[in-house]
Amino acid sequence: MSVPVPRPGIMELKPYVPGKSAAPGSAEPVKISANESPLGPSPRAIDAFHKSGGRLHRYPDGDATDLRMAIGEAYGLDPARIVAGAGSDELLYNIARGYAGPGDEIVMSEHGFNVYPIVTHCVGATLVTAPESDLTFDVDAVLDRVTDRTKIVFIANPNNPTGSYIPADEMRRLREGLPAQTVLVIDAAYAEYVQKNDYSVGVELVDGTDNTVMTRTFSKIYGLAALRIGWAYCPPAIADVLNRLRGPFNISTAAQKAGVAAVQDRAHIARSRDHNSVWLPWFAAQMEALGLHVYPSAANFVLVKFPDDPMKNASAAMEYYMEQGVIPRETGGYGLPGCLRFTIGKEDELKRAVEIARDFLAS
Repeated sequence: MSVPVPRPGIMELKPYVPGKSAAPGSAEPVKISANESPLGPSPRAIDAFHKSGGRLHRYPDGDATDLRMAIGEAYGLDPARIVAGAGSDELLYNIARGYAGPGDEIVMSEHGFNVYPIVTHCVGATLVTAPESDLTFDVDAVLDRVTDRTKIVFIANPNNPTGSYIPADEMRRLREGLPAQTVLVIDAAYAEYVQKNDYSVGVELVDGTDNTVMTRTFSKIYGLAALRIGWAYCPPAIADVLNRLRGPFNISTAAQKAGVAAVQDRAHIARSRDHNSVWLPWFAAQMEALGLHVYPSAANFVLVKFPDDPMKNASAAMEYYMEQGVIPRETGGYGLPGCLRFTIGKEDELKRAVEIARDFLAS
């Protein structure tokens, strides 16, 4: 008896595995596995979310007009070139749908975000992976793998899960080295946390070329992960393609209202950034003092390498953390089985995570 056969490439997909949310035996575990904001959303965003409840019978604004206007005002961008998505994931999928397919290639770096391979296989394109240099995107390695079939290059800057970034001049060199038919997608999900003088989110490349897109999210510093809000800043022609591909009502009314309030609450954003700027270096220094290697991070998390000893390696550490009701992120799925990723959570959560590491290494 015949059965439906999925399109070629679908069965090559490895489903995205999110960070764990539950620890056996712990009713309220400390979750530092998903890079969520420890301060949560703006109170103004929560209030706007609740006030939208009286209009649940009405379809949302299909153009997300107020949200795009608020984003444009906050970041100094043309709202007509902003496309809203159900999380930045929807935008990444639609960029691939719009510009790649069977016979085409999509290039990413070795330890890039795990959604990139998924969207590549979804559209039937071929994934090309370039090696990194010290867990950092290597522009030359990527350019060496670009061919006339390369339709998209994905770069997360800063990168998840490594926390590394490339400076503005390297991003510009990457863009200049790519063919005209190749779309450069700069996934800047963690941009609001970066405090580096040589960093750029890539707006100047979007403005100066016809083939560069910057994607952003409300899931990180804005603390609205549950509402799934993302946005892309694009050249007009690419914005037109993404608007044709997206769902007609892809952002709920509650998400749009909360998003507007969140982006306008600059004081809350500053508090979230300040929290990260204090506790990321503190946590990194504490873990390094225990003899662990902590990779430099420009985001709101750190990648920590554990010893190779089977009794003290990342797998054993993960098990120990879970037993204590604390959940970091395993990174074997990113090709980094020797590491765990820790979100910069609340002060007490981070101090507990350090104590658990100390006890684990001493046991």
